[in-house]
Amino acid sequence: MFRMVVVSVAAAMLTRAAEIPQALLSEFKPLPPSMDSLANRATTEKIALGRMLYFEPRISRDQKISCNSCHDLARFGVDGQPTSPGFKGQRGERNSPTVLNAAAQFLQFWDGRAPDVEAQASGPMLNPVEMAAPSPVYVATVLKSMPAYVEAFQRAFPQQENPVNVHNAALAIGAFERQLLTPSRWDAFLKGDAAALNDAEKAGFLKFIDKDCNTCHKGALLGGHEFRKLGAKKDWPDQSDTGRVKVTNNSEDRMMFKVPSLRNITKTGPYLHNGKAGDLMALVIKMGEHQSGKKVTRAEAQSIVTWMECLTGTLPESLSQAPDLPVSTAATPGPAI
Repeated sequence: MFRMVVVSVAAAMLTRAAEIPQALLSEFKPLPPSMDSLANRATTEKIALGRMLYFEPRISRDQKISCNSCHDLARFGVDGQPTSPGFKGQRGERNSPTVLNAAAQFLQFWDGRAPDVEAQASGPMLNPVEMAAPSPVYVATVLKSMPAYVEAFQRAFPQQENPVNVHNAALAIGAFERQLLTPSRWDAFLKGDAAALNDAEKAGFLKFIDKDCNTCHKGALLGGHEFRKLGAKKDWPDQSDTGRVKVTNNSEDRMMFKVPSLRNITKTGPYLHNGKAGDLMALVIKMGEHQSGKKVTRAEAQSIVTWMECLTGTLPESLSQAPDLPVSTAATPGPAI
């Protein structure tokens, strides 16, 4: 009954000046003030180390690829490609999603195979298609060859006798990534600033509700909190990647993917798990058909995308710009080709 009332209210509001009743905002929240982890307490030293490691290419096999290569913080945490090039130009099957606000998501990767950003961080280092480091020992050897890194690890993990290892590197990167929050005008609006959105954006949000987009995209991240079947109302035409079933081997998980967050969505294309959707308005139309079972015209899609612009936030330069990295020494291994 509540859902019917909300939809009818939204439909009625579309015919008048764009004002959003509070009843329509109950499913949404501002970004949290932090994405801290009790299991990985962030310190200034750990964050500083994580920032260096995030931009560090020398731990990759050819010493050309860093976390930032695929999740470019100067480009809203993506590289703008359908799939990212790795070692020797190899490409995986899935799009590299934005790292911004990712630590607040309930699981990591499109199929949810990592519980948090710390678990996710070490995967690409050793993945033969991505950074392709030959072994954890190789990563540690590279880092130990530079005294500045050894000192940074000692500051970040002062209770450990030999702190330079892949596990701690992942913890440091995770601590850094937990700082990558991008509050936007949408947050200001949710906190009571009615002027934070213009009338066109408010109208776009009402259309977003009218088309049932909030069935999946809600909460603080407008996604990132659950799995949903791609093709819930109408079979998705491309089923070459069957999603989470590859992790669980449970037939009920076929075509299930983590719902992507809409934060910074107009800046983080191309879209979908395979990066094959380059036109955001076209994707909104297609999602209406396959996910909501509702027809969305191009004008309606444009209105929704106009609202999505208010979800764009920015990072401070202290986080988005590469730091000075330790200088290689004679002991630093060269590229392992």
